[in-house]
Amino acid sequence: MTDKKEKYPSTFTVDNFSSTAKLADNEYKIPVGSVDTLNEKEYDPYEHRNVEHPNTFSGALMHLLKSSLGTGILAIPSAVKAAGIIIGVIGTVLIGILCAHTIHLLIFASQKICKTAKVPMLGFSETAHAVFKYGPSKFQPLANFARIFVDVALLLTYYAGCAVYVVFICENIQDLVNYYHPSVKDWAIQYYMLMLLVPLAICCQVRELKHLVPFSIIANTTMIIAFGITLYYMFAGIGDIDIEDRKLFNDVSLIPLFFSTVLFAMEGIGTMLPIENSMVKQQFLGCPGVLNIAMSAVVTLYTVIGLFGYLRFGDALEANVIANLPDEEIPAQIAKMCIAVAVFFTFMLQFYVPCDITWRKISSKIPEKFHNIGQIILRIILVIFIVAIGAAVPKLDAIISLVGSIFFSTLGLFIPVVIDTILNLGDTGDFGVMKWRLWKNILVSILAWFALFSGSYYAIDGLIND
Repeated sequence: MTDKKEKYPSTFTVDNFSSTAKLADNEYKIPVGSVDTLNEKEYDPYEHRNVEHPNTFSGALMHLLKSSLGTGILAIPSAVKAAGIIIGVIGTVLIGILCAHTIHLLIFASQKICKTAKVPMLGFSETAHAVFKYGPSKFQPLANFARIFVDVALLLTYYAGCAVYVVFICENIQDLVNYYHPSVKDWAIQYYMLMLLVPLAICCQVRELKHLVPFSIIANTTMIIAFGITLYYMFAGIGDIDIEDRKLFNDVSLIPLFFSTVLFAMEGIGTMLPIENSMVKQQFLGCPGVLNIAMSAVVTLYTVIGLFGYLRFGDALEANVIANLPDEEIPAQIAKMCIAVAVFFTFMLQFYVPCDITWRKISSKIPEKFHNIGQIILRIILVIFIVAIGAAVPKLDAIISLVGSIFFSTLGLFIPVVIDTILNLGDTGDFGVMKWRLWKNILVSILAWFALFSGSYYAIDGLIND
Protein backbone atom coordinates (compact mmCIF):
# COMPACT_ATOMS: atom_id res chain seq x y z
CA MET A 1 0.00 0.00 0.00
CA THR A 2 1.10 3.60 -0.50
CA ASP A 3 1.23 6.27 2.16
CA LYS A 4 -0.68 8.72 0.06
CA LYS A 5 -3.96 10.03 1.38
CA GLU A 6 -6.40 11.78 -0.91
CA LYS A 7 -8.00 15.00 0.24
CA TYR A 8 -11.58 13.96 -0.16
CA PRO A 9 -13.11 12.06 2.74
CA SER A 10 -15.16 9.74 0.54
CA THR A 11 -12.09 8.49 -1.34
CA PHE A 12 -9.16 7.35 0.81
CA THR A 13 -6.25 5.03 0.16
CA VAL A 14 -5.79 3.29 3.50
CA ASP A 15 -2.61 1.72 4.77
CA ASN A 16 -1.55 -0.60 7.60
CA PHE A 17 -4.33 -3.16 7.58
CA SER A 18 -4.78 -6.57 6.04
CA SER A 19 -7.06 -5.76 3.13
CA THR A 20 -6.40 -3.27 0.38
CA ALA A 21 -8.86 -1.05 -1.39
CA LYS A 22 -8.46 1.45 -4.18
CA LEU A 23 -11.72 3.22 -3.57
CA ALA A 24 -11.65 5.65 -6.45
CA ASP A 25 -11.47 2.76 -8.88
CA ASN A 26 -13.61 0.42 -6.75
CA GLU A 27 -11.02 -2.35 -6.73
CA TYR A 28 -11.11 -4.61 -3.68
CA LYS A 29 -8.90 -7.43 -2.43
CA ILE A 30 -10.59 -8.73 0.69
CA PRO A 31 -9.22 -11.83 2.43
CA VAL A 32 -12.46 -12.27 4.40
CA GLY A 33 -12.51 -15.62 6.16
CA SER A 34 -8.82 -16.35 5.56
CA VAL A 35 -6.63 -17.87 8.27
CA ASP A 36 -5.15 -14.45 8.96
CA THR A 37 -8.49 -12.84 9.68
CA LEU A 38 -10.43 -15.57 11.52
CA ASN A 39 -9.15 -14.55 14.94
CA GLU A 40 -9.32 -10.82 14.39
CA LYS A 41 -11.91 -8.71 16.15
CA GLU A 42 -14.69 -7.22 14.05
CA TYR A 43 -13.34 -4.47 11.84
CA ASP A 44 -14.33 -1.01 13.07
CA PRO A 45 -14.18 1.55 10.22
CA TYR A 46 -13.90 4.47 12.66
CA GLU A 47 -10.68 3.11 14.16
CA HIS A 48 -9.05 3.24 10.73
CA ARG A 49 -10.28 6.62 9.53
CA ASN A 50 -7.46 9.05 8.95
CA VAL A 51 -9.33 12.28 8.24
CA GLU A 52 -7.20 15.40 7.92
CA HIS A 53 -10.02 17.72 8.99
CA PRO A 54 -12.54 15.64 10.98
CA ASN A 55 -16.00 16.98 11.74
CA THR A 56 -17.29 17.21 15.30
CA PHE A 57 -20.85 16.32 16.34
CA SER A 58 -21.88 19.97 16.20
CA GLY A 59 -20.13 20.55 12.87
CA ALA A 60 -21.83 17.55 11.29
CA LEU A 61 -25.16 18.69 12.74
CA MET A 62 -24.71 22.15 11.17
CA HIS A 63 -23.95 20.58 7.79
CA LEU A 64 -26.86 18.16 7.96
CA LEU A 65 -29.31 20.90 8.89
CA LYS A 66 -28.10 22.98 5.99
CA SER A 67 -28.34 20.08 3.56
CA SER A 68 -32.04 19.73 4.41
CA LEU A 69 -32.88 23.39 5.07
CA GLY A 70 -32.58 25.18 1.77
CA THR A 71 -34.80 26.99 -0.67
CA GLY A 72 -37.35 24.19 -0.60
CA ILE A 73 -38.69 25.00 2.86
CA LEU A 74 -40.17 28.26 1.59
CA ALA A 75 -42.08 26.29 -1.05
CA ILE A 76 -43.74 24.09 1.59
CA PRO A 77 -46.73 26.44 2.13
CA SER A 78 -47.53 26.31 -1.60
CA ALA A 79 -47.20 22.51 -1.42
CA VAL A 80 -49.71 22.45 1.46
CA LYS A 81 -51.97 24.68 -0.62
CA ALA A 82 -51.81 22.11 -3.43
CA ALA A 83 -52.69 19.18 -1.15
CA GLY A 84 -54.97 20.82 1.43
CA ILE A 85 -54.37 21.17 5.17
CA ILE A 86 -55.00 17.55 6.21
CA ILE A 87 -52.96 15.87 3.49
CA GLY A 88 -50.38 18.66 3.61
CA VAL A 89 -49.60 18.43 7.33
CA ILE A 90 -49.78 14.64 7.67
CA GLY A 91 -47.98 14.17 4.37
CA THR A 92 -45.13 16.50 5.37
CA VAL A 93 -44.52 14.55 8.58
CA LEU A 94 -44.68 11.17 6.80
CA ILE A 95 -42.35 12.28 4.00
CA GLY A 96 -39.90 13.55 6.63
CA ILE A 97 -39.96 10.20 8.41
CA LEU A 98 -39.55 8.43 5.07
CA CYS A 99 -36.53 10.58 4.13
CA ALA A 100 -34.90 9.95 7.53
CA HIS A 101 -35.52 6.22 7.13
CA THR A 102 -33.95 5.93 3.68
CA ILE A 103 -30.94 7.96 4.82
CA HIS A 104 -30.60 5.55 7.75
CA LEU A 105 -30.71 2.60 5.33
CA LEU A 106 -27.93 4.10 3.20
CA ILE A 107 -25.64 4.96 6.14
CA PHE A 108 -26.21 1.56 7.77
CA ALA A 109 -25.46 -0.23 4.49
CA SER A 110 -22.28 1.79 4.01
CA GLN A 111 -21.05 1.06 7.52
CA LYS A 112 -21.87 -2.63 7.22
CA ILE A 113 -20.16 -3.06 3.87
CA CYS A 114 -17.13 -1.17 5.22
CA LYS A 115 -16.81 -3.87 7.87
CA THR A 116 -17.08 -6.58 5.24
CA ALA A 117 -14.64 -4.93 2.83
CA LYS A 118 -12.41 -3.70 5.67
CA VAL A 119 -12.19 -0.14 4.46
CA PRO A 120 -12.71 2.95 6.65
CA MET A 121 -15.31 4.73 4.50
CA LEU A 122 -17.24 4.57 1.26
CA GLY A 123 -19.09 7.20 -0.76
CA PHE A 124 -22.62 6.82 -2.12
CA SER A 125 -21.67 5.26 -5.45
CA GLU A 126 -18.91 3.18 -3.85
CA THR A 127 -21.44 1.79 -1.35
CA ALA A 128 -23.79 0.83 -4.18
CA HIS A 129 -20.91 -0.81 -6.04
CA ALA A 130 -19.69 -2.75 -3.00
CA VAL A 131 -23.18 -3.93 -1.96
CA PHE A 132 -23.75 -5.44 -5.40
CA LYS A 133 -20.17 -6.78 -5.57
CA TYR A 134 -20.56 -8.69 -2.28
CA GLY A 135 -24.21 -9.55 -2.85
CA PRO A 136 -25.73 -12.65 -4.46
CA SER A 137 -23.79 -13.86 -7.49
CA LYS A 138 -26.61 -13.03 -9.92
CA PHE A 139 -26.41 -9.35 -8.94
CA GLN A 140 -22.62 -9.02 -8.96
CA PRO A 141 -22.36 -8.18 -12.72
CA LEU A 142 -24.47 -5.07 -12.00
CA ALA A 143 -21.91 -3.61 -9.56
CA ASN A 144 -20.24 -1.26 -12.06
CA PHE A 145 -23.60 -0.18 -13.46
CA ALA A 146 -24.82 0.65 -9.93
CA ARG A 147 -21.77 2.82 -9.28
CA ILE A 148 -22.08 4.70 -12.58
CA PHE A 149 -25.85 5.13 -12.16
CA VAL A 150 -25.49 6.67 -8.70
CA ASP A 151 -22.67 8.98 -9.81
CA VAL A 152 -24.67 10.22 -12.79
CA ALA A 153 -27.81 10.67 -10.67
CA LEU A 154 -25.85 12.63 -8.06
CA LEU A 155 -24.31 14.87 -10.69
CA LEU A 156 -27.64 15.66 -12.32
CA THR A 157 -29.40 16.10 -8.99
CA TYR A 158 -26.97 18.52 -7.43
CA TYR A 159 -26.23 20.52 -10.55
CA ALA A 160 -29.99 21.05 -10.95
CA GLY A 161 -30.41 21.73 -7.23
CA CYS A 162 -27.62 24.32 -7.26
CA ALA A 163 -29.30 25.98 -10.25
CA VAL A 164 -32.47 26.30 -8.14
CA TYR A 165 -30.38 28.04 -5.48
CA VAL A 166 -29.05 30.53 -8.04
CA VAL A 167 -32.59 31.37 -9.20
CA PHE A 168 -33.80 31.76 -5.63
CA ILE A 169 -30.97 34.07 -4.56
CA CYS A 170 -31.40 36.30 -7.60
CA GLU A 171 -35.20 36.50 -7.26
CA ASN A 172 -34.88 37.86 -3.72
CA ILE A 173 -32.14 40.33 -4.65
CA GLN A 174 -34.16 41.46 -7.68
CA ASP A 175 -37.23 42.18 -5.52
CA LEU A 176 -35.21 44.41 -3.18
CA VAL A 177 -33.40 46.26 -5.94
CA ASN A 178 -36.64 46.85 -7.84
CA TYR A 179 -38.27 48.36 -4.75
CA TYR A 180 -35.49 50.86 -4.06
CA HIS A 181 -34.58 51.48 -7.70
CA PRO A 182 -37.72 51.20 -9.86
CA SER A 183 -35.76 52.41 -12.87
CA VAL A 184 -34.10 48.97 -13.20
CA LYS A 185 -37.31 46.93 -13.10
CA ASP A 186 -36.75 46.05 -16.74
CA TRP A 187 -33.55 44.21 -15.87
CA ALA A 188 -33.93 40.50 -16.48
CA ILE A 189 -33.03 38.11 -13.68
CA GLN A 190 -30.12 36.89 -15.81
CA TYR A 191 -28.28 40.18 -15.08
CA TYR A 192 -28.33 39.38 -11.39
CA MET A 193 -27.06 35.88 -12.11
CA LEU A 194 -24.06 37.31 -13.93
CA MET A 195 -23.27 39.52 -10.91
CA LEU A 196 -23.61 36.52 -8.60
CA LEU A 197 -21.18 34.49 -10.69
CA VAL A 198 -17.96 36.02 -9.33
CA PRO A 199 -18.64 35.68 -5.56
CA LEU A 200 -19.93 32.14 -6.09
CA ALA A 201 -16.81 31.14 -8.04
CA ILE A 202 -14.58 32.55 -5.28
CA CYS A 203 -16.41 30.92 -2.34
CA CYS A 204 -16.65 27.57 -4.12
CA GLN A 205 -12.84 27.28 -4.01
CA VAL A 206 -13.18 25.99 -0.41
CA ARG A 207 -12.52 22.26 -0.72
CA GLU A 208 -12.87 20.70 2.75
CA LEU A 209 -16.16 20.05 4.55
CA LYS A 210 -14.52 21.03 7.82
CA HIS A 211 -13.74 24.47 6.40
CA LEU A 212 -17.33 24.88 5.25
CA VAL A 213 -18.64 24.78 8.84
CA PRO A 214 -18.42 28.60 9.24
CA PHE A 215 -20.47 28.93 6.04
CA SER A 216 -23.10 26.61 7.49
CA ILE A 217 -23.16 28.59 10.74
CA ILE A 218 -23.72 31.84 8.81
CA ALA A 219 -26.37 30.17 6.68
CA ASN A 220 -28.18 28.69 9.69
CA THR A 221 -28.11 31.99 11.57
CA THR A 222 -29.48 34.06 8.70
CA MET A 223 -32.02 31.35 7.89
CA ILE A 224 -33.31 31.44 11.48
CA ILE A 225 -33.67 35.23 11.28
CA ALA A 226 -35.57 34.94 8.00
CA PHE A 227 -37.82 32.19 9.40
CA GLY A 228 -38.48 34.23 12.53
CA ILE A 229 -39.58 37.26 10.52
CA THR A 230 -41.64 35.09 8.18
CA LEU A 231 -43.39 33.45 11.13
CA TYR A 232 -44.07 36.91 12.58
CA TYR A 233 -45.92 37.92 9.42
CA MET A 234 -47.72 34.58 9.35
CA PHE A 235 -49.02 34.88 12.91
CA ALA A 236 -49.59 38.66 12.82
CA GLY A 237 -52.52 38.45 10.44
CA ILE A 238 -53.73 34.93 11.06
CA GLY A 239 -56.45 36.07 13.48
CA ASP A 240 -58.29 37.79 10.63
CA ILE A 241 -58.40 34.66 8.49
CA ASP A 242 -61.64 32.77 7.95
CA ILE A 243 -60.67 29.13 8.27
CA GLU A 244 -63.55 28.16 5.99
CA ASP A 245 -61.67 29.81 3.13
CA ARG A 246 -58.87 27.26 3.53
CA LYS A 247 -59.19 23.81 2.03
CA LEU A 248 -58.79 20.72 4.20
CA PHE A 249 -58.45 18.64 1.06
CA ASN A 250 -57.66 19.70 -2.49
CA ASP A 251 -57.73 18.19 -5.95
CA VAL A 252 -56.16 14.73 -5.79
CA SER A 253 -54.35 15.42 -9.07
CA LEU A 254 -52.16 17.96 -7.22
CA ILE A 255 -50.84 15.40 -4.71
CA PRO A 256 -47.87 14.47 -6.97
CA LEU A 257 -46.90 18.15 -7.04
CA PHE A 258 -47.09 18.24 -3.22
CA PHE A 259 -45.08 15.05 -2.84
CA SER A 260 -42.26 16.06 -5.19
CA THR A 261 -42.01 19.58 -3.73
CA VAL A 262 -41.73 18.35 -0.13
CA LEU A 263 -39.31 15.62 -1.21
CA PHE A 264 -37.05 18.20 -2.87
CA ALA A 265 -37.23 20.42 0.21
CA MET A 266 -36.29 17.75 2.76
CA GLU A 267 -34.02 15.40 0.88
CA GLY A 268 -30.28 15.89 1.13
CA ILE A 269 -29.10 12.33 0.76
CA GLY A 270 -26.17 13.14 -1.51
CA THR A 271 -24.38 15.02 1.27
CA MET A 272 -25.08 12.46 4.00
CA LEU A 273 -22.19 10.06 3.40
CA PRO A 274 -19.60 12.82 2.87
CA ILE A 275 -20.71 14.31 6.21
CA GLU A 276 -20.70 10.92 7.97
CA ASN A 277 -17.34 10.03 6.41
CA SER A 278 -15.82 13.22 7.81
CA MET A 279 -16.56 12.03 11.37
CA VAL A 280 -14.15 9.85 13.36
CA LYS A 281 -16.68 8.77 16.00
CA GLN A 282 -19.93 6.81 15.65
CA GLN A 283 -22.29 9.69 16.31
CA PHE A 284 -24.27 9.94 13.08
CA LEU A 285 -26.80 7.16 13.70
CA GLY A 286 -28.40 6.16 16.97
CA CYS A 287 -30.37 8.05 19.57
CA PRO A 288 -29.45 10.75 20.11
CA GLY A 289 -27.51 10.94 16.88
CA VAL A 290 -26.80 13.64 14.34
CA LEU A 291 -29.37 12.25 11.89
CA ASN A 292 -32.27 11.89 14.34
CA ILE A 293 -31.74 15.31 15.95
CA ALA A 294 -31.44 17.12 12.63
CA MET A 295 -34.39 15.42 10.94
CA SER A 296 -36.64 15.97 13.99
CA ALA A 297 -35.89 19.69 13.83
CA VAL A 298 -36.33 19.75 10.04
CA VAL A 299 -39.71 17.97 10.05
CA THR A 300 -41.04 20.19 12.86
CA LEU A 301 -39.97 23.39 11.14
CA TYR A 302 -41.32 22.30 7.75
CA THR A 303 -44.69 21.39 9.21
CA VAL A 304 -45.05 24.71 11.04
CA ILE A 305 -43.97 26.80 8.06
CA GLY A 306 -46.19 24.85 5.67
CA LEU A 307 -49.33 24.92 7.82
CA PHE A 308 -49.25 28.53 8.98
CA GLY A 309 -47.99 29.82 5.66
CA TYR A 310 -51.05 28.41 3.93
CA LEU A 311 -53.42 29.50 6.71
CA ARG A 312 -52.11 33.06 6.52
CA PHE A 313 -51.87 33.63 2.76
CA GLY A 314 -54.25 31.02 1.33
CA ASP A 315 -54.60 30.82 -2.44
CA ALA A 316 -52.50 33.99 -2.83
CA LEU A 317 -49.35 32.04 -1.98
CA GLU A 318 -46.41 32.43 -4.33
CA ALA A 319 -43.96 29.67 -5.23
CA ASN A 320 -41.96 30.68 -2.14
CA VAL A 321 -43.66 32.28 0.84
CA ILE A 322 -41.05 35.04 1.20
CA ALA A 323 -42.50 36.61 -1.95
CA ASN A 324 -45.79 37.15 -0.07
CA LEU A 325 -44.18 39.46 2.47
CA PRO A 326 -44.80 43.19 1.91
CA ASP A 327 -41.97 44.74 -0.10
CA GLU A 328 -42.36 48.13 1.53
CA GLU A 329 -41.70 46.99 5.11
CA ILE A 330 -38.16 46.85 6.52
CA PRO A 331 -38.56 43.50 8.39
CA ALA A 332 -39.74 41.84 5.17
CA GLN A 333 -36.77 43.28 3.30
CA ILE A 334 -34.41 41.98 5.99
CA ALA A 335 -36.02 38.53 5.70
CA LYS A 336 -35.49 38.48 1.93
CA MET A 337 -31.87 39.53 2.26
CA CYS A 338 -31.24 37.01 5.05
CA ILE A 339 -32.71 34.17 3.03
CA ALA A 340 -30.60 35.16 0.02
CA VAL A 341 -27.47 35.15 2.21
CA ALA A 342 -28.43 31.80 3.77
CA VAL A 343 -28.98 30.14 0.41
CA PHE A 344 -25.75 31.66 -0.93
CA PHE A 345 -23.70 30.04 1.84
CA THR A 346 -25.66 26.79 1.52
CA PHE A 347 -24.68 26.65 -2.15
CA MET A 348 -21.08 25.65 -1.27
CA LEU A 349 -22.21 22.59 0.69
CA GLN A 350 -24.48 21.42 -2.13
CA PHE A 351 -21.74 22.17 -4.66
CA TYR A 352 -19.32 19.91 -2.78
CA VAL A 353 -21.04 16.72 -3.96
CA PRO A 354 -20.99 17.14 -7.78
CA CYS A 355 -17.58 18.81 -7.69
CA ASP A 356 -16.09 15.93 -5.69
CA ILE A 357 -17.50 13.36 -8.11
CA THR A 358 -16.37 15.29 -11.18
CA TRP A 359 -12.86 15.81 -9.82
CA ARG A 360 -12.45 12.11 -8.97
CA LYS A 361 -13.37 11.24 -12.55
CA ILE A 362 -10.80 13.53 -14.15
CA SER A 363 -8.00 13.90 -11.58
CA SER A 364 -6.16 10.76 -12.76
CA LYS A 365 -5.84 12.30 -16.23
CA ILE A 366 -4.12 15.45 -14.89
CA PRO A 367 -0.45 15.45 -13.78
CA GLU A 368 -0.26 15.73 -10.00
CA LYS A 369 1.73 18.96 -10.08
CA PHE A 370 -1.23 20.60 -11.86
CA HIS A 371 -3.90 19.30 -9.46
CA ASN A 372 -4.23 22.56 -7.57
CA ILE A 373 -4.68 24.78 -10.62
CA GLY A 374 -6.83 22.05 -12.18
CA GLN A 375 -9.24 22.16 -9.24
CA ILE A 376 -9.43 25.95 -9.38
CA ILE A 377 -10.28 25.92 -13.08
CA LEU A 378 -12.74 23.03 -12.71
CA ARG A 379 -14.65 24.77 -9.92
CA ILE A 380 -14.93 27.98 -11.92
CA ILE A 381 -16.20 26.09 -14.97
CA LEU A 382 -18.77 24.18 -12.89
CA VAL A 383 -20.10 27.36 -11.29
CA ILE A 384 -20.48 28.93 -14.75
CA PHE A 385 -22.32 25.81 -15.93
CA ILE A 386 -24.72 25.87 -12.96
CA VAL A 387 -25.48 29.57 -13.37
CA ALA A 388 -26.14 28.96 -17.07
CA ILE A 389 -28.73 26.30 -16.15
CA GLY A 390 -30.48 28.76 -13.84
CA ALA A 391 -30.44 31.45 -16.52
CA ALA A 392 -31.97 29.10 -19.07
CA VAL A 393 -34.91 28.00 -16.89
CA PRO A 394 -35.70 30.68 -14.25
CA LYS A 395 -39.07 29.19 -13.17
CA LEU A 396 -38.49 28.35 -9.53
CA ASP A 397 -41.59 26.35 -8.65
CA ALA A 398 -41.44 24.19 -11.80
CA ILE A 399 -37.71 23.48 -11.34
CA ILE A 400 -38.23 22.51 -7.68
CA SER A 401 -41.00 20.10 -8.60
CA LEU A 402 -39.07 18.61 -11.52
CA VAL A 403 -35.84 18.11 -9.56
CA GLY A 404 -37.77 16.59 -6.65
CA SER A 405 -39.79 14.22 -8.79
CA ILE A 406 -37.02 12.94 -11.06
CA PHE A 407 -33.83 13.08 -9.06
CA PHE A 408 -34.65 12.94 -5.36
CA SER A 409 -37.28 10.24 -5.83
CA THR A 410 -34.55 8.13 -7.42
CA LEU A 411 -31.61 9.02 -5.18
CA GLY A 412 -33.47 9.60 -1.94
CA LEU A 413 -36.02 6.77 -2.06
CA PHE A 414 -35.43 4.14 -4.73
CA ILE A 415 -31.66 3.58 -4.57
CA PRO A 416 -31.41 3.26 -0.74
CA VAL A 417 -34.13 0.59 -0.56
CA VAL A 418 -32.55 -1.31 -3.46
CA ILE A 419 -29.21 -1.22 -1.65
CA ASP A 420 -30.87 -2.41 1.57
CA THR A 421 -32.64 -5.23 -0.27
CA ILE A 422 -29.46 -6.48 -1.98
CA LEU A 423 -27.54 -6.18 1.30
CA ASN A 424 -30.04 -8.41 3.11
CA LEU A 425 -30.18 -10.90 0.27
CA GLY A 426 -26.42 -11.17 0.28
CA ASP A 427 -26.05 -11.28 4.04
CA THR A 428 -28.50 -13.53 5.92
CA GLY A 429 -31.67 -12.89 3.97
CA ASP A 430 -33.27 -11.69 7.19
CA PHE A 431 -36.18 -9.44 6.22
CA GLY A 432 -37.99 -9.91 9.53
CA VAL A 433 -41.29 -11.58 10.36
CA MET A 434 -43.22 -12.39 7.17
CA LYS A 435 -40.45 -10.52 5.31
CA TRP A 436 -41.92 -7.17 6.35
CA ARG A 437 -38.73 -5.30 5.50
CA LEU A 438 -38.89 -6.59 1.94
CA TRP A 439 -42.53 -5.54 1.58
CA LYS A 440 -41.68 -2.16 3.07
CA ASN A 441 -38.89 -1.70 0.54
CA ILE A 442 -41.24 -2.62 -2.30
CA LEU A 443 -43.77 -0.05 -1.05
CA VAL A 444 -41.12 2.69 -0.92
CA SER A 445 -40.01 1.74 -4.44
CA ILE A 446 -43.58 2.14 -5.68
CA LEU A 447 -43.77 5.57 -4.03
CA ALA A 448 -40.50 6.55 -5.70
CA TRP A 449 -41.75 5.60 -9.17
CA PHE A 450 -45.08 7.29 -8.49
CA ALA A 451 -43.26 10.51 -7.59
CA LEU A 452 -40.98 10.21 -10.60
CA PHE A 453 -43.64 9.76 -13.29
CA SER A 454 -46.56 11.76 -11.94
CA GLY A 455 -44.46 14.57 -10.49
CA SER A 456 -42.44 14.90 -13.68
CA TYR A 457 -45.61 15.10 -15.78
CA TYR A 458 -47.06 17.99 -13.77
CA ALA A 459 -43.72 19.79 -13.51
CA ILE A 460 -43.08 19.61 -17.26
CA ASP A 461 -46.66 20.67 -17.92
CA GLY A 462 -46.06 23.68 -15.69
CA LEU A 463 -42.86 24.58 -17.54
CA ILE A 464 -44.59 24.37 -20.92
CA ASN A 465 -47.92 26.05 -20.15
CA ASP A 466 -47.07 28.73 -17.57
